[in-house]
Amino acid sequence: MENGLRPPLNPRKSPRQGRSIATVDAIFEATIQVLLSDGLIRFNTTRVARRAGVSVGTLYQYFPNKQALLFAVLERHLLMIAEAVEKACDENRLGTVETIAEAVVTAYLQVQIARAEVSPALYRIGLELDARELIDSAVQRSTRAVEATLSDASNDRFADVGLIAQTLTAALYGTVPAFCHKVLSVADGIEAERQLTIMFRSYLAAHRVE
Repeated sequence: MENGLRPPLNPRKSPRQGRSIATVDAIFEATIQVLLSDGLIRFNTTRVARRAGVSVGTLYQYFPNKQALLFAVLERHLLMIAEAVEKACDENRLGTVETIAEAVVTAYLQVQIARAEVSPALYRIGLELDARELIDSAVQRSTRAVEATLSDASNDRFADVGLIAQTLTAALYGTVPAFCHKVLSVADGIEAERQLTIMFRSYLAAHRVE
């Protein structure tokens, strides 16, 4: 991205009706496809509009520039991660800490690996557009969900479940991007899930209240 003044990253408007929602969904999907086919350096809104089957003018009704579009795609990706972690926690209330640890790791990685081919581009977008606020928001949502679920765990209790949830979530969000510099193979994804689950379970076992 060019140096200088930061371009506006907020969308011009949000879709409210079915047709508008479908249009924005098509633009998001086209953005991913263009990133995969052309890469971040050659990425532009003209290619996205063509792939989405809309005019460039229609695209600009929602996103004022390519940076705003990329920022929105990253925001949607992080929202999917936070929602996946929340869903995994909700589904494992009253479960064992071992089950909770595995469910949280699996939920996070499933979203990351579902579009593993675009992960390197998403990682670079986060760096270049300074997406710390987006990431912090996703981390906070995930932390609250993990804390609530660990508080209801069926087999263990912790002296400071809030701090434990913060540490686990920070480790998850901080460790996984290291895998995103390259496209993860299926085998690498499976191994990453195994290693992170071991790490989570070991940490929780070390902090249980006897």
